[in-house]
Amino acid sequence: MSECLFQRYRHSVLRAVRHLFSDIPEEILTRIELTPPRDPAHGDMATNAALVLSKTVQRKPILIAEALKPLLEQEKGIASVMVANPGFVNIVLQPHVLREILPVILRTGEAYGASTIGVGIHVNVEYVSANPTGPMHVGHCRGAVVGDALARLLAKAGFHVTKEFYINDAGAQVQALAWAAYWRYLQALGVDLTQEAFSAIAPGGLQYAGDYLIPVGDALKARYGETLAEITKEGTLCLAPEEKWLEKVRSFAIDYMLTEIREDLVLLGVHHDLFTSEASVLAQGITDKAITRLEEQGLLYKGVLEPPKGKIPKDWEEREQLLFRSTAFGDDTDRPLRKFDGTNTYFANDIGYHADKIARGAQRVIDVWGADHGGYVSRMKAAVQALTDNTVSLEVVLCQIVHVLRGGQPVRMSKRAGTFVTLRDLLDEVGRDAVRFTMLTRRSDAQMEFDLDLVVAQKRDNPVFYVQYAHARCCSVLRLAKEGGIYGDVEKESLADVCLESLESEAEMALIRRLAEWPRVVEAASLAYEPHRVAFYLADVASDFHALWNKGHDNASLRFLQSEAKERTRARLALVVATALVLRSGFDIMGVNPVEEMC
Repeated sequence: MSECLFQRYRHSVLRAVRHLFSDIPEEILTRIELTPPRDPAHGDMATNAALVLSKTVQRKPILIAEALKPLLEQEKGIASVMVANPGFVNIVLQPHVLREILPVILRTGEAYGASTIGVGIHVNVEYVSANPTGPMHVGHCRGAVVGDALARLLAKAGFHVTKEFYINDAGAQVQALAWAAYWRYLQALGVDLTQEAFSAIAPGGLQYAGDYLIPVGDALKARYGETLAEITKEGTLCLAPEEKWLEKVRSFAIDYMLTEIREDLVLLGVHHDLFTSEASVLAQGITDKAITRLEEQGLLYKGVLEPPKGKIPKDWEEREQLLFRSTAFGDDTDRPLRKFDGTNTYFANDIGYHADKIARGAQRVIDVWGADHGGYVSRMKAAVQALTDNTVSLEVVLCQIVHVLRGGQPVRMSKRAGTFVTLRDLLDEVGRDAVRFTMLTRRSDAQMEFDLDLVVAQKRDNPVFYVQYAHARCCSVLRLAKEGGIYGDVEKESLADVCLESLESEAEMALIRRLAEWPRVVEAASLAYEPHRVAFYLADVASDFHALWNKGHDNASLRFLQSEAKERTRARLALVVATALVLRSGFDIMGVNPVEEMC
């Protein structure tokens, strides 16, 4: 695994702490961090040790920091230690310690940054899980990218990851899909049945009227001919009783839409290890068993809930229901598992599904949901806690809505979908890499404006272009070095042995410091379930590299390729190759292809 300077010197800090205070509880020591300072002038690393220890040892942080200073200055590789109010300890490393990270990167390759913190831990990451009632839209896209990048990030950190898609193929929505598909089928047969007329017939009205179901109707006609319709005495075709067609059309429409969803995911570069059917979980009795388990624990009872706060729905009635004691696990109210008609609530079915994930060996469960499901988080966490006696953790990553803009104005809705911008529309417009990178340039729980003009613009404030351009510039330097033929072999293995002492300018050292952070970024981002940190980090790497490039443009002595200084050139080529490797390592987590040339 990659050598992490921050871990190495965190051990130095812990040694100093234990030397001063021998009986500090382990839970206190775990809070001690070593991080890059916000201002590089404050050193290479900073620790919060004095601030963390202050309450436990009953001393002012500044006094603890002053006591740590001489101990840390004795550590190999540390040049100096500075103390800053209210008790931060800033560490300056000897330059050779930072330079030594370059051979590590060159020998490790794109595996640099990998960690062992997740080894032996099985994590289930569920994402997308779109209802198979229509094509994927921009909202699904964000969850798909965030979930896929998070799964890749966790794998980089050593976790055993299962990437899962939950098919919501039970309940009222897929029944509504079946009715809508049947309407399109009748249209394909030539039956003159308007949208308004069919809405009056279908239970709950015609919920899915987008043109995307026209091919489904045509495919149903090709498969079943006229056999799903009724023939009147006059010999004309009309709607048949639902027992004749509903199950066949429902199954056919779900399979058709799932095929389209899978195709969209492939175009987006998203892969799932497992597709799990809600209907299958129910049919296997997994949900019933989970509910029985909760009942045996005394966590279910029959009761009446208080009316919803605010405006009360017209169909709300004060009736006795089967309730789960989710308040015993921190929820703000108990939750119903059965509807008034005796059928399961969505929550009950989701309990069964999560019980299935846990039975399959998941030790951590991560769900990536749309922000509109935020109110659902506490009850689901309560259920998982109850099912596992708090031995399995559930984390929920919420993704806020995405607004697609062109020229500063909202993009017109898709004609095919009828009410939303489809994922395929977006991919056709700007391409997979721009979509994936852009979706990770903000925290998932922050609303996003996806500016179609910006993501294809070749300028600095476009992070997609800015980071890709840094990698392309690295490749350009290496091409010129090879074409020149006077610098010998510039493959990473040979560069790992070159003398690096000539790398001493502030711009060069700033880039090396940044590259040294990568293993720490991987670990911190994976533990926080925040893949957007990778995009932020790559933007910082690109910024440091572009700054160094620009200094070489202004100052010939800082240029990467210098025919009169072969060893200095090879040292700088080592830095360029290491930068490209780290960029590619980050791109791999983001699911973005590195660009080698840009127009």
